[in-house]
Parts: sequence; structure tokens; C-alpha cells
Amino acid sequence: MPRRVALAAVLAALLLAGCGGSAPPAPGPMRAPPFETIAIASEPAVRERTWDGVVEAINRATLAAQTSGRVLELPFDVNDYVEAGQIVVRFTDVEQRSGREQAEAALRAAQANAAEAEADFKRVSELVRRQLVSRAQLDQVTARRNGAQAQLAAAQAALRGATEQVDFTVVRAPYSGILTERHVEVGETVRPGQPLVSGLSLNRLRVTVTVPQSDVEAIRQHKAAAVLLPDGLRIDAAEVVVFPYADPATHTFTVRLELPDVETGLKPGTTVKASFKLGETPRLQVPVSALVQRGEVQAVYVVDRAGGVELRQIRPGRRFGDRVEVLAGLADGERIAADPVAALNHLRATREAARG
Repeated sequence: MPRRVALAAVLAALLLAGCGGSAPPAPGPMRAPPFETIAIASEPAVRERTWDGVVEAINRATLAAQTSGRVLELPFDVNDYVEAGQIVVRFTDVEQRSGREQAEAALRAAQANAAEAEADFKRVSELVRRQLVSRAQLDQVTARRNGAQAQLAAAQAALRGATEQVDFTVVRAPYSGILTERHVEVGETVRPGQPLVSGLSLNRLRVTVTVPQSDVEAIRQHKAAAVLLPDGLRIDAAEVVVFPYADPATHTFTVRLELPDVETGLKPGTTVKASFKLGETPRLQVPVSALVQRGEVQAVYVVDRAGGVELRQIRPGRRFGDRVEVLAGLADGERIAADPVAALNHLRATREAARG
């Protein structure tokens, strides 16, 4: 009997020990490696959609003739850079200068006539005050003075018009930019309204995008967009303008992105990617400085709870400033090395220590 009791006690102890061994051990504290790490966690980020857009110059114009004449000079050719105020077309001005001289002569005659009429008015007014002449004579000189003053005003206006005609023989650039087309040549006779040269400015640009009807309400609500450059950088739009009408043929809306006045390297007429904010969604992001480039592969150094380091390939998405989206390869709660060089040095030292 005592032996059976002892045997039962031993079997119970063995069963308890077996049950206890099947439970997973509690995770111990994470060992900190000798370099800075970053905890990966989903963050609320912008949900976007991207369409192709066309870069346009805000300041672009075709200069036309405002007077008739023969083209005397074309100082600039196509693709030349022109400063604001520089002469781009010059006409012959013999006829215009002759008209201005005639207007100046007519003005001098009108000034003399007005001065004489004013003197007669003052003299007759004094005689009427002294009751030496009739009131009818005062009315006559008053009418003559008013007519002379009207003729003087007309002569002054004619001189201004003649002076403008002379100024119109010299066409200047309204702003700095590139000459894109010449519509006339030296020696050609032009008439008012005829196109002369075309140009555009590279300082102020905008992007025009066609978006589908299904997304226009979200775009109008958020009014946030950016232009994606080929090198991965983003240029936030200074203003998002949604046209209030749709194209009846394609049922699409036109959206205009006003770009900030900064150097972007964009050229009018080229296509770019324009990304529009439609809402928010959780997204994994890592600093660009934590990425490791190995040919066409991008990876990060992942640190486990035991302090081990491994290089793991990831699939990156879009870039948002100094951070890049991770589409695959990482999960919430994992930690990565902030400095890839420090992680590599630590990994090499660990391997050498293991070999030694």
C-alpha cells in the first residue's frame, strides 16, 4: 500500500511537470542594441489619387501691333531670354512723328487762341462792370472764350494720341521670359492688330489636370494637392481651383494647381504627376535615412527582441517629405535601425565575435 501511494505521487508530479512545460514562456525584456532604433507603427496618413497633368505658364502672351508701319528691327529670336521692358519689335516711325509734330503745332495755335479769348473776356467784363458796353458783347466774348478752351482741350488730347502712336512703334516685353515664336520678319509691313511675337514666363507656373466626376467632390472638399517630381520630391500646390462645370463629352472636371513661386525645374508643356488628397488612411512609414539601397532592392535593418539584427527587404511606396511609405516587409510593433551604417557595423562586430 505505501508503494502504491508513492507511485501515484510520482506520476502526479510527472503529469504536472508535463503540463507546465507545454505553456509558452513569458517574453523577456527586449535587449537594446548599441544604436538608435525606431518603433514602427501605423500612422494616419493622407489617402491620395494621382493623375497626369500638364504644366502651363501663367504669364504667356502674343504681342500685337497697335499702329501701322514697317518692321525695322527684331532684336530677339525664338528661345532667347528677354528681360521685362526690353525692345522686342521696332517699326519705322516717320508717319507717326509727323503726326505728333502736327498735333504740337495745333496745340500751340489753340493755346494762343485761348489766351487771346481770355484776355478779351477780362477786358469786356471790366467795361461791362463800368457800364461802358452792352451785356450782349460780354455774352459774345464769353462764348468765344469757352470755344477756345474747348479747342485747347481737343488739341491736348490729339497730342496725347499722336504721342502714343509714336510710342506704339516700339514694342517692349511686358515681363521677363522666353520668346517662343516670331510672327513677322524685318521689312514686313504690319497693320494694327496683327500678331508680332509670342512669349511666356518661366517664373510662375501652374498644372492643369482632368479628374473624373466621381472624385471631384472629395477634391473640392479637401483642396490639397501636390506635384510629384521625377526625383521623388513633392511640391505642394499653393492653391487648388476646381472648375465649376464638367466637359459634356467626357464628364470630367478640370482642376488647376497654382504652384508656389520657387524653382521647380518644370517646363511649360510637359506632363507631371499630380496627387490629390481624398481622405485619410493608416499607413506604415519609415524615415528615408533608414533605408538601405542594394541595386534595385531597398531594405532596412530590423532589430528583434533579443537584440539581433537582420537586413530585410521592403517594398516602398510613395515618398512624403523625409518619410517613405512601406507597402510590404514590415509590421506594426517591429523596430528598425535609425542609422543603417551603425547597424551594419554592429552586425559585423557580432559576427566577428562569434567566429572568434
